[in-house]
Amino acid sequence: MNQIRYARRSYTGGPTPIEKLERLSEALGGPAIYIKRDDQLGLAAGGNKTRKLEYLVEDALRQGADTLITCGAVQSNHCRLTLAAAVREGLSCQLVLTEPESGYDPQASGNHLLFHLMGAEKIAVIPADGDMQAEMEKLADALKQEGRKAYLIPVGGSSEIGTLGYMACAEEIEQQSLVMGVPFDYVVTATGSAGTQAGLIAGLAARQSNAAVIGINVSRDRESQEKKVHELLLSTAELVGLKGDLPRELVRCEDEYVGPGYAIPTPEMVEAVKLLARTEGILLDPVYTGKAMAGLIGLVRKGTFRPEDRVLFLHTGGAPALYTYAETFLSEK
Repeated sequence: MNQIRYARRSYTGGPTPIEKLERLSEALGGPAIYIKRDDQLGLAAGGNKTRKLEYLVEDALRQGADTLITCGAVQSNHCRLTLAAAVREGLSCQLVLTEPESGYDPQASGNHLLFHLMGAEKIAVIPADGDMQAEMEKLADALKQEGRKAYLIPVGGSSEIGTLGYMACAEEIEQQSLVMGVPFDYVVTATGSAGTQAGLIAGLAARQSNAAVIGINVSRDRESQEKKVHELLLSTAELVGLKGDLPRELVRCEDEYVGPGYAIPTPEMVEAVKLLARTEGILLDPVYTGKAMAGLIGLVRKGTFRPEDRVLFLHTGGAPALYTYAETFLSEK
């Protein structure tokens, strides 16, 4: 037995719920839409990175690290949750953040406020096109000089070890599907650093599920994103010894809903966030789940799904970032 899939911390009390979105499904007049509430995962304000961190932090502790170092945007959900995991484990945490086009505001709210509230040991801000990996290694070298040991976590926690979190989620979905008596035809998720989508595909393949995973891009074009996901899928499968063919065709990424770029609002995102809030009382975020839901809505309207299909939307969290986009939402009715 390959033990690596069992070496993990536990930050959530049990499976996250799957709920049927009756009112949204009716409003769209398409397939039956369900939602997997990974916004209710453990650690501060929840989100999909919690699943990845269960494996990553276990690896860090096994290696004797006393500090977690990771990177992301100023409003990074991953940085928030990595810091929360460090606090939970009694570790220090340092963050490398990329400066947004509008400039860095040290008084920014949302996730940035939570970095300070939870006591990040150090926050290094670099230009948007800066080398995050090099900056993390610089911080790690400085800690080494102090006799400390850092564990570096890539953007989004999307290494092979982090991706195991969404292999586990795929197994959880399959188990819930059996209990509910609802076989899902599609799983729709935001895709960025690739670990969530790659893990879902690997986990569903391991269970021989017929559910297809559709990633809605939040940054890159289709070709580069599909390449990134597929490469991580293959390396993760190799890590766990997953047998069988995992062709490129298993990876589907839609890039029509990115808009002008990462974290830049679009009218479709605004519509999606408001529609789910007003039909189901569920909050999405403007960077990931808002654009992913815009993609799901767009696919429904294009007739991608059959009326009898059952579509599961993965809510990857991120609501704290919503409050930094107040002007975007208040400017439209």
